[in-house]
Amino acid sequence: MFAPPAPAANDPLVPAYVRAAGGVRLHFGRAGGRTHRLDVAESGGYRARFPTTYDATCEAVLINTGGGMAGGDAMRVEVMLEPGSDAVVTSQAAEKIYRSQGADTRIETSLSVAGGASLAWLPQESILFSGARLARSLDVELAADSRLVVSEAVFFGRSAMGEVMARGALRDRWRIRREGRLVFAEDLRLDGAISEALARPAIAFGALAAATLLAAGPALQDDLDRARALGAEEAASPVEIGAGIVGDLLVVRLLSPDAQALRRVLVTLLGHLTGRALPRTWST
Repeated sequence: MFAPPAPAANDPLVPAYVRAAGGVRLHFGRAGGRTHRLDVAESGGYRARFPTTYDATCEAVLINTGGGMAGGDAMRVEVMLEPGSDAVVTSQAAEKIYRSQGADTRIETSLSVAGGASLAWLPQESILFSGARLARSLDVELAADSRLVVSEAVFFGRSAMGEVMARGALRDRWRIRREGRLVFAEDLRLDGAISEALARPAIAFGALAAATLLAAGPALQDDLDRARALGAEEAASPVEIGAGIVGDLLVVRLLSPDAQALRRVLVTLLGHLTGRALPRTWST
């Protein structure tokens, strides 16, 4: 069973000083034909582990030892790539965002990709429980010739267990700059009766899972063609795919009333965009 949503109390049951706060800072650079971690900083209950890779790429897996986040918790992730480096950053598991008494759960991500470098930011989905309040931001700095693939997915409740996100809030802010110039800005806000809002045709038409993918690189038209071809192949599935090029960025949206179906299509699409198999944590 799960706790039904309720109005926030005037006085929080858990004081602010016991809320979890921390994060990870990663700095990658290229040496000897391979990408290496140059600096790693961890705080709070957040850790980074580096599985063995057999190519020039360095892979990092982010771990939340607390097993999830609640209202008032905060996490910050900073990733920096030196020129010519190649890194994949993912998470050990889906991030669970639990019910809040009123305070937001805050997740801040900052990515910096230098010239000739390539970053795949591939965290697994965030699962919002009923009553959750998530405020999330993504800030990206790109060089003129850097490459990037970003994936962010949200599941509104655990549909396999019959849960829905009756009430709560989601605020998602994206800012992407290339050579200091703003090339992509987006703000999403859902607040209040989430399940009712998602049922509206103009918002999600009953979808319970959503994902946004963004790619920056030299072959955007080819990537767009692959995304649209996959959309045609999945025409009979419950996953809706929309893709287009905005400026010099490929933007792909996924919506589905079936979270597992969306995840399956997301894995296929990310394989096309990154040109590699996803990290092992995506299949464990």
